[in-house]
Amino acid sequence: MSDDLREKYKKKTLRPRKGDSVKIVRGGFKGIEGKVSRVDGAAGKVYVEGVNREKIAGGTSLAAIDASKVVITSLTLDDKLRKRKVQGE
Repeated sequence: MSDDLREKYKKKTLRPRKGDSVKIVRGGFKGIEGKVSRVDGAAGKVYVEGVNREKIAGGTSLAAIDASKVVITSLTLDDKLRKRKVQGE
């Protein structure tokens, strides 16, 4: 989580979810900010809007980014359970 969110919610880490805004901090796509469009929990991968990879046969697809290589910059608190978890109730 970003420094602002760490101070606000008193949490160091949180799993990224669909709809969260993230910033990529390592790898070839370093510095890109975008919204999470899909999460693969089993593989630990996050798919960010605007981060595409060229396919061999032509066309593009979303590039899988390891969840440990992103920093959450804004949260979606639509879910009651997540809201409770983040706010520490």
